[in-house]
Amino acid sequence: MHNELLKTNLYVGIIQQTCSADLAANFAKTLHNIRTLAAQGAELVVLQELHRGLYFCQQEISDHFDQAETIPGPSTTALGTLARELNIVIVASLFEKRGVGLHHNTAVVIERDGTIAGKYRKMHIPDDPGYYEKFYFTPGDLGFHPIQTSVGSLGVLVCWDQWFPEAARLMAMAGADMLIYPTAIGWTPDEDSAEKVRQREAWITVQRAHAIANGLPVISVNRVGHESDPAGGCGLDFWGSSFAVGPQGEFLWSASTDQEELAVVQIDLKRSESVRRMWPYLRDRRIDHYGDLLKIYRD
Repeated sequence: MHNELLKTNLYVGIIQQTCSADLAANFAKTLHNIRTLAAQGAELVVLQELHRGLYFCQQEISDHFDQAETIPGPSTTALGTLARELNIVIVASLFEKRGVGLHHNTAVVIERDGTIAGKYRKMHIPDDPGYYEKFYFTPGDLGFHPIQTSVGSLGVLVCWDQWFPEAARLMAMAGADMLIYPTAIGWTPDEDSAEKVRQREAWITVQRAHAIANGLPVISVNRVGHESDPAGGCGLDFWGSSFAVGPQGEFLWSASTDQEELAVVQIDLKRSESVRRMWPYLRDRRIDHYGDLLKIYRD
């Protein structure tokens, strides 16, 4: 959608929920929550990362590849049917089976008519204790391109991508009207309480900074609740804290750290224009001196 054609206000539905090992029951809850938000006026609904079930990347277990599905596939068909019925756009996050032995962590956008508007394959893949995603996911190969929809140009990124200013900037430079981050992040229960606070605050701060530096609203949707480690470790406590901010990083809505929550948030899509006129970061970029950004490190 061209910026000049944007409506002023967009109503975005956010689903922060716990996940279970019962994929069918979990997906049914998600579909029910989408209906609830649509009934409250949501035009765009954003789901959390890998929303179909538990966050399976706590350990490297080959049987978990059985959860992967094609795109198009069963989930996109069900979400497409619901999107068409409710006349909404949906941002979903799926474990994509692209081919034999080739899988991605993929966000897919479903248009109002039930078709797939586009997809984004997670580009930055973590490999940390409790987050062994490199075992499961091939890094994305679709680049940083906003997905064009009837509600605007969506700069969809996924979780670990949210720590990288380059990803947000490239989406903004390509004309994104907003940045959207489906997420699965949390603490281990045995971490120091002060460290937990620092981690969560850093996560919020870096995304607010992307909003400010690019003059765009940001929508971040995280899961919540404790999920056990299949190897018997302490597991993960997902810290929720889903939020939406405007183009100056101002909070429009934020969720709790420990409860399931549904919300419809009003986003003023035209405010980015006025903010960028006052804070013209894109105008003043010195691209003639940024060549070293293409290096891993300046030795």
